[in-house]
Amino acid sequence: MQITSAAPIEIRTARVVLRPWRPEDAGDLLPVLEANRDHLGPWIPARVATPAPVPILAERLAGFAADFSADREWRFGMFSIQDGRLLGEVALFPRSAAGRVPFVDADRVEMGYWLRADETGRGLVTEAARAVLTLASHFPRFSRAEIRCDVRNGPSAAIPPRLGFTLLSTVAEGDNREMQVWVSELSQDPSGHIP
Repeated sequence: MQITSAAPIEIRTARVVLRPWRPEDAGDLLPVLEANRDHLGPWIPARVATPAPVPILAERLAGFAADFSADREWRFGMFSIQDGRLLGEVALFPRSAAGRVPFVDADRVEMGYWLRADETGRGLVTEAARAVLTLASHFPRFSRAEIRCDVRNGPSAAIPPRLGFTLLSTVAEGDNREMQVWVSELSQDPSGHIP
């Protein structure tokens, strides 16, 4: 597949399918968010983690899908390849030294992720994140990837070293939070093709 500016609609690994969110995912997402309030709530933005009635959640997911199509952020729902069960999310956000920016102004990408509590410890996020990093490497404008995670979130902070990221710094971020900034240079594929 030739890459121009848009991310592919589906990525498959050995155990997961990654695809943009759809409004019809709201019915499956709601019980996951409700069951994982304490697991996700302290670490990911409320606009992502807060449970809501299915129609409101469907609107939220429609917004994520629109952002995906417009290359503002690429949020991939993560689903089991075996049974289609919703597992979590891996996302890429275009970024520059100034922060998150439109795709056309980006020289790097920030990756975020979350996983439901009952699926942790199996390497699913690492597997999915590797696939998304491979995607990022096919965009010549992205020279590196970053992961930002709260220093108190040990499971999330364990992922970057597994992916070969290096801890660049720890920075203060609103509400007295300290965030680790992990970085990795992206190896570019000059063909622009996704394998």
